[in-house]
Amino acid sequence: MLVRIGPGAELSGAEREFVECLRSYPTTGFAAIEIEADSRRVDAVVWTPRGLTVLEVHGFRRKQSGILSTPAGEPWKLSDARVELDDQDSGNPADRVEHGIYAVKRMLERALRDPGHISGAVVLVPFRGAVVRPARTTLRPGLDVIVGNRVDATELRIYLEGFSAGPPNWTADRVLSACDALGLAQLAPSRTELLDAGFAENAPEQAKTIARKPKPRHEPTPGTATKGQTYAGWSVVAIAMIGLLFVFAVIVTALVRDSTRQDQETGAATPSEVPTSSSVPERPSECWPFQSDC
Repeated sequence: MLVRIGPGAELSGAEREFVECLRSYPTTGFAAIEIEADSRRVDAVVWTPRGLTVLEVHGFRRKQSGILSTPAGEPWKLSDARVELDDQDSGNPADRVEHGIYAVKRMLERALRDPGHISGAVVLVPFRGAVVRPARTTLRPGLDVIVGNRVDATELRIYLEGFSAGPPNWTADRVLSACDALGLAQLAPSRTELLDAGFAENAPEQAKTIARKPKPRHEPTPGTATKGQTYAGWSVVAIAMIGLLFVFAVIVTALVRDSTRQDQETGAATPSEVPTSSSVPERPSECWPFQSDC
């Protein structure tokens, strides 16, 4: 990684350790150390092909190890002990890095440069041999705390290689343009050095979506039913016929049941016929005059 230090900068021990880490990385990037942005001191501004980040670097007053906790609005702690930074009087590190992000963004926008998304991180550089975990924690989206020194710098390298998930849109010319807007034209490397370091000459073209030709839409002829309308009409007719058949079946069933019930009632009221003996009608006898028995 290309590293340039601002003229007249007085680096602390932690900042010198940090610079050694950056120079040892085979990562494509350019770091400007100890610069001034919008009348504010900024520890480091780092460009990679994928993005721009502002870093606040802090060391420790003494050798401290433990579990790092960074509660909002409260002092940072290592296990149960308060974190003792080498620049304790400079205020909250998270607030300082946010102010640095705002200053860099404001200068770029003032020069009509598109800064895009600017990330930020607080880099804590412990004494060698001290173990501070976790080596990376997120304060809020876009703002992290990274722990690393020359011996244990893996997490810092991972952050610098992937802090932005966007496409590689920082070209060599765009980096030089941003440096000019920040007043770093004399500090920035040449265009050839940026290209040799791995920055692209031109931004890659965005993948274009091939639009398919829409299918021709056949408008219905006025007065002519469409296929959907025809299906709907026949469906209505079929449903009506089924309804009529159902009503007819109900009527027939009711008539049959009523006729059966009447026959049963008539059969119960008619008395059974009792056969009677047939009688022979009497024929009148002939009577003669003066017959006594006639």
